[in-house]
Amino acid sequence: MRMHPVFLLSATDAAHFPAESKTHDAPEIAFLGRSNVGKSSLINSLLGSKEARVSSTPGRTRAINFFALYETPGGRKKATPFLIFADLPGYGYAKISKSISAEWPKFIEPYLAERETLALCVCLVDTNIPPQESDHQLITYLKQQQRPFVVVGTKADRLSKNVLAKNLAALKHAHGLDEILPISSKTEAGIKTLWQAIAATIS
Repeated sequence: MRMHPVFLLSATDAAHFPAESKTHDAPEIAFLGRSNVGKSSLINSLLGSKEARVSSTPGRTRAINFFALYETPGGRKKATPFLIFADLPGYGYAKISKSISAEWPKFIEPYLAERETLALCVCLVDTNIPPQESDHQLITYLKQQQRPFVVVGTKADRLSKNVLAKNLAALKHAHGLDEILPISSKTEAGIKTLWQAIAATIS
């Protein structure tokens, strides 16, 4: 099936979330991770397009950006999406002003805790750096909320197989996980496997 992604909207408040009546309860896949971990690049790899804007400036995404996936081109007016991607703001970047960071819980936490159409959270962790406490807090939160999630290790192409295996083992131990999917938006390694995980969740 060929996908036709369309940028839907940006939300900085729970009132801005896509109305279920317009998306017909299409399941949503949320992408979460530290600033500059590669969320937009991963979304573009999954979509096979450049819908998500990639910035070299950490913390640039300060809203939840929603992308609707259609089976037919230009289908927004005639068809309903079969899936929605939600690109959430990154966290853990010290240079982001505290005033902006303070606003995030007002719409990010309600989205993660209350959004009925949220089917899966894709948590991104950087395989090139040691385990981060902010990542651990997110994973713990999702466990507490009983939200289905999968953890992917980004930028895996930058490491040798031995170093990657060692770093993945450290990440799994630190975050209490049985599995982390190594992935590379550059080589597209792991993209097919992640799509399979998404399909298994929404089927």
